[in-house]
Amino acid sequence: MFKIGYRTVKTALGTTIAVMLAQYLQLDNYISAGIITILCIKVTKKKSLKSSWARLLACTIAIIFSFIFFEGLTYHPIIIGILLLVFILTTVLVRASEGIVTSAVIIFHLYNAENITLQLIGNEFMLIIIGIGVALIMNLYMPSVESKLKNYQLQVEENLAVIFREIEMYLTENDRKWDGKELIKTAELLNEAKTIAFRDVENHFLRHENTYYHYFKMREKQFEIIERVIPLVTSVQNSVEQSKMIAEFIHELRMNIHPGNTAHKFLLQLLEIKQSFEEMELPQTREEFEVRAALLHFVGEMERYLIIKSQFKGMNT
Repeated sequence: MFKIGYRTVKTALGTTIAVMLAQYLQLDNYISAGIITILCIKVTKKKSLKSSWARLLACTIAIIFSFIFFEGLTYHPIIIGILLLVFILTTVLVRASEGIVTSAVIIFHLYNAENITLQLIGNEFMLIIIGIGVALIMNLYMPSVESKLKNYQLQVEENLAVIFREIEMYLTENDRKWDGKELIKTAELLNEAKTIAFRDVENHFLRHENTYYHYFKMREKQFEIIERVIPLVTSVQNSVEQSKMIAEFIHELRMNIHPGNTAHKFLLQLLEIKQSFEEMELPQTREEFEVRAALLHFVGEMERYLIIKSQFKGMNT
């Protein structure tokens, strides 16, 4: 079964209302009001407002140019081509190119009338106002995405916990068969979540940021570090004392993955681990040296991982 989106419903309802209103007011070419409504309904409030302004500006320019070219020169197809050339360049210059298609409809209405009067101009402006106005009213409703973003947050944290568990197990067992599907899924979740969070910002005129967006950006930066350390961890073929120390640290870290900010606590633990490493005896073999060097590099990456989290102001858990 397919699902009908809220934007589809708003477009269908808004178009119907616009056409009925324009027809009730006995406007010529009343169907055009519905077309304008369709074009102005966007995925966010800010995009809808921006689109509406672009179309209003472009249509106003189109009416002015139509009067100049058609009444000043003549009503001929060649004049339409010249008019469109000048008009398109002008709308691009004033950053209203999104309104070109809508304005073209208005231009053809005026050309077809073969006599531009104040009544005709008023008719076209009414079509524009009704089409844009209905679209803006329909776009006042935007469903809340809070629960959806919360669900993405939980899924990302669950995946991170699984990834850290695999790292922990590998450091203690040195032989784990893991398909790494959580890595692929986490990357997909972060991209989807950021898109939705950014769209939520676009649906609030007075809000310029979204805590969830910053949260997923933070997780994305951390995830880049995780992707870097996976090959590093798998290069550790033999277990040493330091492996178990890091595994214990990873265990505690994965048990405390949440949107709150407790990174400073784990940064202190990492500092203690690094100090313990320095107090231990030097490696006796080349193999042990390489293992310990890889683990020390891993500790450095985890420190960067935690610093990223420490710079995030945190969220309510």
